[in-house]
Amino acid sequence: MAKAKLPDGSILEVADGATVADLAAQIGPGLARVALAAKINDQLVDLSTPLTGDVTVVILTSRDDIGLEITRHSCAHIMAEAICSIWPEAKLVYGPTVRDGFYYDIDLDTPIRPEDFKRIEQKMVEIIKADTPFERAEMSRDEALQKMAGDVYKFDNIQNAQGDVISFYKHGGDGFEDLCRGPHISRTGSIDYKGFKIMSVAGAYWHGDASQKMLQRVYGTCWQNKKELKGYLHRLEEAKKRDHRVIGKQMDLFSFHEEGPGFAFLHPKGMKVWNGIIDFWRDVHRRYGYEEIKTPIMLNESLWHKSGHWDNYKENMYFTTVDEITYAVKPMNCPGGLLVYNSRKHSYRELPMRMAELGLVHRYEPSGMMHGLVRVRQFTQDDAHIFCTPEQIQGEIVGVIDLLQEMYAAFGFEDYHVELSTQPEKHIGSDEVWETATNALKGAIEQKQMDYQINEGDGAFYGPKIDFHISDYLNRSWQLGTIQLDFSMPERFGLSYTAADNTEKTPVMIHRAILGSLERFMGILIEHYAGNFPIWLAPEQVRVLPISEKTNDYAGAVLGQLKDAGLIVSLDTSDDKVGAKIARAHADKVPYMLVVGPKEAEAGVVNVRMRQSTDTKTIALDDLISMIRQKIADKSLDLMI
Repeated sequence: MAKAKLPDGSILEVADGATVADLAAQIGPGLARVALAAKINDQLVDLSTPLTGDVTVVILTSRDDIGLEITRHSCAHIMAEAICSIWPEAKLVYGPTVRDGFYYDIDLDTPIRPEDFKRIEQKMVEIIKADTPFERAEMSRDEALQKMAGDVYKFDNIQNAQGDVISFYKHGGDGFEDLCRGPHISRTGSIDYKGFKIMSVAGAYWHGDASQKMLQRVYGTCWQNKKELKGYLHRLEEAKKRDHRVIGKQMDLFSFHEEGPGFAFLHPKGMKVWNGIIDFWRDVHRRYGYEEIKTPIMLNESLWHKSGHWDNYKENMYFTTVDEITYAVKPMNCPGGLLVYNSRKHSYRELPMRMAELGLVHRYEPSGMMHGLVRVRQFTQDDAHIFCTPEQIQGEIVGVIDLLQEMYAAFGFEDYHVELSTQPEKHIGSDEVWETATNALKGAIEQKQMDYQINEGDGAFYGPKIDFHISDYLNRSWQLGTIQLDFSMPERFGLSYTAADNTEKTPVMIHRAILGSLERFMGILIEHYAGNFPIWLAPEQVRVLPISEKTNDYAGAVLGQLKDAGLIVSLDTSDDKVGAKIARAHADKVPYMLVVGPKEAEAGVVNVRMRQSTDTKTIALDDLISMIRQKIADKSLDLMI
């Protein structure tokens, strides 16, 4: 008998050779109906996989992220079959899942156009309704190479595949088959035929090599049902309205120019948002015991050899030569921080040392990958490097998490998830050091009682890391904060401190960022708020709107008092009617509009209209200023007065 240990700790016995599907049926008919795939001893498998011996089993449904991803991958195969049935000359390359969907790269001389999408979708519906099984076939690499000898794409995929066993999946009445690692859902009918959609088609070079033939990349999306698909499509439309590139231009926040591709130009209003972020960042860091430093953006090649960046990050760096010596424009701030630490001797009494830097860094991004503020070649990283003793590690990491939580709450990000990334294949430092570092990060997360998931092999080359992923208004995930533990680089640079026993020891280095790239974070904020920034970040906080020229003098006096109070304010003295002025202020996303006419001037008050509201309130100017300043001090997200 096989023994299957379930996630709740219970153990079920099944006959040797019984499949995961049999186990699901034994647990209950409800689970059997919705089961898609499983994990056996943490390995993803099909429901048809037999159970032998003592195993741990997790049965996956579409409500699991992995289950939905498997459904999408199966939907990609169904799309591939549909395309091949419409265009028999089509050659399949590969079809992975991506965020919210999937794509297939296809070699086909006939262009697939948006008007063809409906025909592909109709064929996919036929395949789904036929409810045929996905069948896995395994063979050796040599057998697979022989089988696909006439297909240059599949032959190449097999040569590059990992492992000794190569698998194919077949489904459909015509016996459609494709090379695939799997797993897949058990039957095509498990996909809701109203829950998928072909989204777009684009060009893509094989292996991303521009010297190779241009392929057609067909994108699709797949969800549990029609309702979830509709919600996703709605979010896409909302995302278009919130595109930070469009809003940034409308609000005159920033621009990009051909003279500096990938380099953002911040305009005066953009700088007001930027400075609001930085002023808050500096205030929080002072309270948490950080001191700010500044290091050069260009340093000698030898430094980058010593740090390990030359061997592990060279392809992302920019270089230049001065006096026949090679220099690198820094892609990261950490080596400069190490030099600052090493500029004098240190005692254990000084530790921990928390050195923060708003450092300008440059990293190469291919032209096709750049995207407004969120993917640039030059950006400001809100770095800090903490030098501490091994005994101080956990406390310092907990302190970073506390700081991070305070900052995220001020920006309105309360929903985020945590990932612990472990040793990558390309790394520096011994396995023992990596294990010690990873356990220290785990201890801090568990002390904070935070849920987290393991991201195997995705650590930095110098140490494991904790990453924080926030969710924005559209429930999109963005990786912002990171905490990286580094035992190796301090040794490489010969860092030391005098311990209590008067011996010289090497400090531990904690790399951390809270917001990450400030340019990227600004782009995220623009889309999260659709440009309707909270009052403390708004590039224009108040606009004074005189009803007519007769009240321009009073409006000017109001403007002066608001400026004296430190608020960012403007005055609209155009000849337009007040309704047009109000409409313009709403379009400019100004939080508070102060309408002043003869009545307000006589009483010494202002009539306040709030952004995205038709309600008005008459209030004494001093009271309004006091309320607004308090909201700014509290980092309030609410405009109501």
